Amino acid sequence: MTASVKPTKSDRAQEVASDQVVGESVITRKQTAVYVYEAPLRLWHWVTVFSIITLCVTGYFIGVPLPTMPGEAIDNYLMGYIRFAHFTAGYIVTIGFLGRIYWAFVGNHHARELFVPPFFSSKFWKEAWHEVRWYLFLEKTPKKYIGHNPLAQVGMFFFFVLGMLFMIVTGFALYSEGLGQGSWADTMFGWVIPLMGQSQDVHTWHRLGMWYLITFILIHIYVAIREDIMSRQSLISTMIGGWRMFKDDRPD
Repeated sequence: MTASVKPTKSDRAQEVASDQVVGESVITRKQTAVYVYEAPLRLWHWVTVFSIITLCVTGYFIGVPLPTMPGEAIDNYLMGYIRFAHFTAGYIVTIGFLGRIYWAFVGNHHARELFVPPFFSSKFWKEAWHEVRWYLFLEKTPKKYIGHNPLAQVGMFFFFVLGMLFMIVTGFALYSEGLGQGSWADTMFGWVIPLMGQSQDVHTWHRLGMWYLITFILIHIYVAIREDIMSRQSLISTMIGGWRMFKDDRPD
């Protein structure tokens, strides 16, 4: 769960901060870093980033195909390559998402923040409201967090987790049409098309889901850059090296 900088036992074991008594004086070394994101989680993050970019670009051209190429079809397989890239990226992002769910169980407690936000905690919503005010420039001082802040947890859950689940389910439902009846995709996801009406309806909702994720990505990039500059802890470098770096040792 997200919390202000009140480290758990696992965090304390990796902190730089400590107190030492020398004679009658106490020497305090300020906390500068906490190891937050483990290597498998960071690898998943960047693989997912490039896979989603591929899916959005190829998905756009699948919905709005390029003009007809001159010559024989056998010599112009551009749309076939685009569809292949889309399907491949879809497999990669799905396998990665399943692996991310697995890591939520076996990783550290920060790995579970995306999937189990404490929605029934009044303190959680109070701090989420503080973050809303901070992003709107109505608060002068941001809070310090080791993992995701409460507002980030809400956004990641509703935009990314639920959004990805929707895209995976509708994407493989459409993919099952190409594989045919009785295929594994039809067995697992074929029910989606009649549930949503017809194939074109699923295509429409899947494309709207793409723009939903693109909106999330733009907000995510803006917030990450803004917080890296204005907040009291690192963001972008944390997802590269795993360490949350703090810019001050003031209490929250």
